[in-house]
This record gives sequence, C-alpha cells and structure tokens, in this order.
Amino acid sequence: MSIQVNIHEAKTQLSKLLQYVMEGHEVVIAKAGTPIALLVPVPTDQPQRIPGSAKGKVVIAPDFDEPLPEDVLKAFEEGWPK
Repeated sequence: MSIQVNIHEAKTQLSKLLQYVMEGHEVVIAKAGTPIALLVPVPTDQPQRIPGSAKGKVVIAPDFDEPLPEDVLKAFEEGWPK
C-alpha cells in the first residue's frame, strides 16, 4: 500500500514516513498534487553475486572482432529495409 504526501509534510514527518517505508510500504512525495518522487524500501533479498559463476556457459566466437560482412555493414549505414 502507498500513501501520497506533499513536500512540506514529507519534510516535517520524515522519521514517520521512513518507518512506514521500513514496514514495506511506499510513499509518494508530491508537489502541488503532482507526484515527483517515490520512497521505497531498499531491497535486501538480492542474491550474492559470485565471480566466475558463468564459467563454461558463455562462448565467444573466435572471429567476434572481425569486420562485419559488407551487406551487414551497408545495412547499418543505410538503415534496415522497410
């Protein structure tokens, strides 16, 4: 659930709004009724990244840095057919 507050209220009630966000809710901050910012909880359940976990899963072709064929290069320069 989210609530919307104006800038003045957000400044004066920041501690309470942060507590509300810590409980998993969202707070929309508005200026003259127009939403301009969103306070959301920081995600804490992101999986740990493990360097090298894709080893053996990614293949780079030996010719990946060779020049493109002329027809493909021409298509990039002129735009794709419509």
